[in-house]
Amino acid sequence: MDPIELLPREYGYVILVLVLYSFLNMWMAFQVGKARKKYKVFYPTLYALESENKDAKLFNCVQRGHQNSLEMMPMFFALLLLGGLRHPLVSAGLGLLYVVGRYFYFTGYATGDPNNRLKLGGLSFLAVMGLTVCTISCGIKFVL
Repeated sequence: MDPIELLPREYGYVILVLVLYSFLNMWMAFQVGKARKKYKVFYPTLYALESENKDAKLFNCVQRGHQNSLEMMPMFFALLLLGGLRHPLVSAGLGLLYVVGRYFYFTGYATGDPNNRLKLGGLSFLAVMGLTVCTISCGIKFVL
């Protein structure tokens, strides 16, 4: 038997959301690259120093928006893939909400005012809570 046949048919949506987030991550990385050129922050420097670069805060906000998304990515992927085993449509919907929230988190942060990251970017944290519930439900189903 093909192992794919063991997964719910709707699990394909979960996989597509994961790929969508991967594209968003690549776009964010490209934005950091553009900011490196614009603000003259060259590799291997991770963050600009305000004492050396008048645009340090602007660059650091772009960099930090992407870095935080990278830090959250393993947890998001794990919760999405595991929660999706039992609740594929709900998990895919929450995953899509997470992707949209992360877009607004990044673009808000990239304005140079870190407070802007949470206006609509906070949706991503709501999505993580929902995915956590889906994953707990999946775990409980395995042990019962």
